[in-house]
Amino acid sequence: MPFTPFHMGPGLAVKAVAGDRFSILAFGIAQVAMDIEPLVGMFRGAPVLHGFTHTYAAAIVIACIVALATPALCRPWLRWWNHELSLARLPWLTSPQPLKRTPVVIGAFTGTLSHVALDSIMHHDITPLAPWSNTNGLLDLIPLPALHQACIVSGVLGLIVWLALSWRRRDRSAGQ
Repeated sequence: MPFTPFHMGPGLAVKAVAGDRFSILAFGIAQVAMDIEPLVGMFRGAPVLHGFTHTYAAAIVIACIVALATPALCRPWLRWWNHELSLARLPWLTSPQPLKRTPVVIGAFTGTLSHVALDSIMHHDITPLAPWSNTNGLLDLIPLPALHQACIVSGVLGLIVWLALSWRRRDRSAGQ
């Protein structure tokens, strides 16, 4: 199944820890970009849904494309988002504009590489080290329900921590 919300859980956890040094927008775009091939494969009835794009080699290329495209793709949305948060008197939740290069690059690479790793655990048609190896040493490393639960828990905890730290920064800024 292409792009599941489970992939975003670890990204939210990283966002909570890394803060403004990590772009959750680039991470999310990377998740979607990684699953274009499986989506097309589903429509075409392909026997293998996770082909070359689900290798670490291709993930690096896709991350570069995502890192280049993210600022332009997100600029109008981010402007709208920040405006709406300001109107709602929630400026402490706004994101920096324009997006900075380093957090975008980190988000894109974390997104694509973690996507290959997580999908390698759950999909039999992935060979993450191709073209150098046709094996998948991560397949069934942990049971699928446990993987999904770990992704959900990391997402919920990451979101809570990110909101709490953002709120705390707001209180610190107001006191200065």
